[in-house]
Amino acid sequence: MQHLEWKPNRSSSVALYKQIEKYIKDKIINGEWTVGTKIPSQRVLAETFGVNRSTVVTALDELTALGLIEGKTGGGTKVINNTWNLLVSNHPPDWNSYVKAGSYQPNLPTIQDINEAEFRPNIIRLGTGELSPELLPYKKMQDVFQRLPNRMASLGYEEPKGDLFLRQQLTEHLKKIGINASPASILIVSGALQALQLISIGLLNRGSNILLEKPSYLYSVQVFQSRLYGVPMEETGLQTSLIKKYKKQYNASLLYTIPSFHNPTGILLTEEKRKQLMAICEQESLPIIEDDVYRDLWIDSPPPNPLKKEDKNGMVLYLGSMSKTISPGLRIGWIVGPEAVIERLADIKMQTDYGSSSLSQWAAAEWFSSGLYDEHMRYIREQLKIRRNATVRSLEKHFTDIATWNFPKGGFYVWVHLTPSLSIRELFEKALKEGILLNPGNLYDRDAIQYLRISYAYAPLSDIEDAIARLAIIVKQIAKETKQ
Repeated sequence: MQHLEWKPNRSSSVALYKQIEKYIKDKIINGEWTVGTKIPSQRVLAETFGVNRSTVVTALDELTALGLIEGKTGGGTKVINNTWNLLVSNHPPDWNSYVKAGSYQPNLPTIQDINEAEFRPNIIRLGTGELSPELLPYKKMQDVFQRLPNRMASLGYEEPKGDLFLRQQLTEHLKKIGINASPASILIVSGALQALQLISIGLLNRGSNILLEKPSYLYSVQVFQSRLYGVPMEETGLQTSLIKKYKKQYNASLLYTIPSFHNPTGILLTEEKRKQLMAICEQESLPIIEDDVYRDLWIDSPPPNPLKKEDKNGMVLYLGSMSKTISPGLRIGWIVGPEAVIERLADIKMQTDYGSSSLSQWAAAEWFSSGLYDEHMRYIREQLKIRRNATVRSLEKHFTDIATWNFPKGGFYVWVHLTPSLSIRELFEKALKEGILLNPGNLYDRDAIQYLRISYAYAPLSDIEDAIARLAIIVKQIAKETKQ
């Protein structure tokens, strides 16, 4: 059940318990809380509504008397009826059973907590993997949309692979990093996440085994309804020497990798390891998904060539996106691969959403064709360098005795290893109460229970520095209590 936004009106002449009773009753009557829905505990409701627990108990007793809810020892309180069910003999549908029967797995509970908390007022989002609103190019985007009327031939759907002019611009853009791709081998998607979803349902058998870095962003999303097997990492990136062993052991169907400024560790796969990875995967006939959405976010120097540049056998599906560089709201990404694969995925995309937004595609094409993209990226790199350096200085000031971390050469993230033994869930909850939203490491690897993904890209820099200082105090408090 999502966070409850409503609170009773203390200035009303209606008793508080009656207001609470009506609120819950309306939720049930309107079908928002269906039969089987579990009601939050009395303690949680009292804290949420800002009332005494006895007030909540009185309201729930009234609802129980009406036959709308029922409490069982050990099972909590659940909705058992609605007003229609009181009038007719047939039971209404138990939508919760449908929800549980759905084939698509829900988000991890902590991810659901993060998604809900991100939009609370005054929250400092210390782990968010997006550019700060301060860095988004609002003025340039307005200029881009003002130019579009000259290019808008239609407001209808685009062809299955996406707007041809945009794909032509991407062909030129990709040449700069050594990838030769014709427009026919490019599919426009609504961000890299949709690219992964299309690959999952279009190219993989249910229950396929996938190799990936450990840790990995892919563990935090339920995009692949497959089994994921992590290959350990080291300072120079994925331990390529283990790929052959893991591929055989788990009968893996493909390898997913983020070689440039890896999420969540920020690690940059070296040029030597890129060559090793390609050679091994070619030898093992192991296809590769190269997620390269952070490539243009280099800070100190450009990363090595993408894996796709050395792909002579069509083994690599290359993913790119504008969500990390221009705007997550634009919802434009791309897949580069063999034409037969791109046509298959384009057909599936047409079945799911009939193509990405035409307006967004035209805007994306203008960003590339006008030179605004390269100009904007120079600015973003300057700002990320300032933010990274300030964040690392803050860690050095407050975390030296309680953590170690890497020094990223690009991307958004510092991968922080907490040295005191503590509960990462307790840290998450206590930090959230202090207005600091964290991304715990176990979202990206269930064994990374002493890690945090700290982002220097999203929150205002002053907030990042303040949050790191306060977070250090919380870590030390929990560590001290754990020892006692």
